[in-house]
Amino acid sequence: MKARYRYRFYPTDQQRQRLAQLFGCVRVVWNDALAICKQSDSLPKTSELQKLVITQGKKTPERQWLSDVSNVPLQQSVADLGVAYKNFFDSIKGRRKGKKINPPRFKKKTERQSARFTTYGFSIKGEEVYLAKIGNVRPIWSRKLPSKPSSVTVIKDAANRYFLSFVVEIDPVHQPASNPSIGIDLGIKAFATLSTGEKIDGPDYSKLDKKIRRKQRKLARQVKGSQRREKTRLQIAKLHSRISDIRRDFLHKVSTRVVIENQVIALEDLNVSGMVKNRKLARAISLQGWREFRVLVEAKCNKLNRDFIVIDRWEPTSQTCSKCGFKWGKVDLSVRSVVCLNCGAEHDRDENAARNIEKVGIGHCHDYKWTQRGSKTTSVASPSEASRIIAL
Repeated sequence: MKARYRYRFYPTDQQRQRLAQLFGCVRVVWNDALAICKQSDSLPKTSELQKLVITQGKKTPERQWLSDVSNVPLQQSVADLGVAYKNFFDSIKGRRKGKKINPPRFKKKTERQSARFTTYGFSIKGEEVYLAKIGNVRPIWSRKLPSKPSSVTVIKDAANRYFLSFVVEIDPVHQPASNPSIGIDLGIKAFATLSTGEKIDGPDYSKLDKKIRRKQRKLARQVKGSQRREKTRLQIAKLHSRISDIRRDFLHKVSTRVVIENQVIALEDLNVSGMVKNRKLARAISLQGWREFRVLVEAKCNKLNRDFIVIDRWEPTSQTCSKCGFKWGKVDLSVRSVVCLNCGAEHDRDENAARNIEKVGIGHCHDYKWTQRGSKTTSVASPSEASRIIAL
């Protein structure tokens, strides 16, 4: 299976200039190829686009500076455009899972920049990495590469940080798990509630988020194109990068621990795009990184030979007693503790949902025939029994 290993590096001033030129050429090639695709009645082949944009473009006075950089990243940029269009068409026709994606768009100078080198454009020499027409760069080797990389992507993020991202082949690791299964309920107050009753609190982003809001108000008042506006934009990008780094570190640690300890991991298929439409919770939900956590858990399950299960979003995990299976119906989000009307068991809302997620994940599906109380089916608490639902 393939994996990415990313390392930060600090280029010299001369290498910064060469990288800026490389990113500019890659961006221009992408935009020129995209413009041709938009004007064509049918999508040209990748080889035809490469010939039109790169080979013939170098012969024109307007694009002759494309010869100053390596040809490998330019060809990969056009190939990536073809992949982007394929994913777009597959999404429209239903051949691609998940949310429908938008067509490729033009790249901007102020966004994240990247250039991909295949085996013909880079080589690793000791502690240094040689990039064609860039020179030798020395990344911070935080860990060893498990195998010879097939490609490397040079990345410059919005905060002006530089990274090398290697694609390598790794073998699955067979490691016994200490627990048979676990269910995980994701939330805002506690990032994750496990079926064991444990709650994992997420990092506090409030201070950094407050700084971002203040800087964004300042940015809105500044003149577009001015140096002060660019300085403020860079400050906002660095704050966003800091939040992203904290969140990524937290998600990696939690996902690694969960996957190592359990053989079967069950998660709920959350409709995050629909949940963020709630204006009161949109910002808090966006900061959690639920989707990123799911992707990390799934990837590490494949690596460690674990079973990863995603249950349907319509499963009534928060509406059903995990002890007796009685379904009490929808309960307001402010209600954090519930007493079952059938068996009398008191449940924490999130713990109860996590236990139900685990049961559904390992095959013990809910009994949709609601439990009867005195030959009468009750879906929710009656007004006289409202005191049995506790709001904390």
